[in-house]
Amino acid sequence: MGEAWRIVAVRRLSEAQLARLSRIAEVEYFEDLTDDNREEFLAALSRAHGLIGGKLELDEAMLAEAPALRVVSTISVGYDHLPLAAMNRRGILLCHTPDVLTESTADTAFALIMATQRRLVELANLVREGRWQAHIGREHFGVDVHGKTLGIVGAGRIGAAIARRGALGFGMPVLYTASTPKPELEASLGAQRRELDTLLAEADIVCLSVPYNADTHHLIDAAALARMKSSAALVNVARGRVVDEPALIDALQRGVIRAAGLDVFAEEPMPGDSPLASMANVVATPHIGSATHETREAMAQLAVDNLVGALAGRGPRTAVNETVLRRATGESREAQ
Repeated sequence: MGEAWRIVAVRRLSEAQLARLSRIAEVEYFEDLTDDNREEFLAALSRAHGLIGGKLELDEAMLAEAPALRVVSTISVGYDHLPLAAMNRRGILLCHTPDVLTESTADTAFALIMATQRRLVELANLVREGRWQAHIGREHFGVDVHGKTLGIVGAGRIGAAIARRGALGFGMPVLYTASTPKPELEASLGAQRRELDTLLAEADIVCLSVPYNADTHHLIDAAALARMKSSAALVNVARGRVVDEPALIDALQRGVIRAAGLDVFAEEPMPGDSPLASMANVVATPHIGSATHETREAMAQLAVDNLVGALAGRGPRTAVNETVLRRATGESREAQ
């Protein structure tokens, strides 16, 4: 039966990973998707039982043209770019790659914290551009990180990892928001749970690590920004649309908050004419949260494990829609 499987693979897979997939299925690989190969990709998808890759492009109309599709394995922890409700209706299993990118993304968040507090990019450019003409004065001073209050909005895996870095490495009191209390975080770090409005008012650095969904769309809007300290910084490693970007730009321009460190944006790549690209009090990086050799390799490997396990009937390691998973594995056992 394995020889009958057909897989479409997109981006981020190594030769070894493609070879592993080829042992169980016919694989059509697209190193990238462009206007030139879009029709070829859609034709391949229409025949596919499995789809795997990074930055997957899939919507309900494309699902309708892929009647054999059974499993989608995304090389990402987030899946807000995929039509989950339509996949559930079709019984298509969705797999993702949590855990393996937690520490790398937390590293990125803390790099943004350090950069915004100490104005690292702004002052590095001062040297790079030959404008360092005298001793640094008060107009170039940064702000200490150690001892400042760190507010984590969304204390899941990544939020908890950021909190550990702040509390254990920099002696930062930690506040957090979460739908349920986090006893381990409170016991190990002395973290304190707060409602969002209270956290925004008390934190010196507000770090966003929530998933993107209807409830978190523009969670940080003009009113939320106005609740923050004027000396505070906002760091976002979640999703760009968690923040009302025009409201953030306005807040930064008017000094409602002091600075922002951003790895995600409402539109990606960020338009070159966005004010965020040129503001001195913004550190902007091109969505590099998991962008290390080690982490991207681990993410791709987990995605391959998920797809192979799902097609083999064993079940994936990390499924999103557990109801579909139980149905699929139950049918597999019955068939045996």
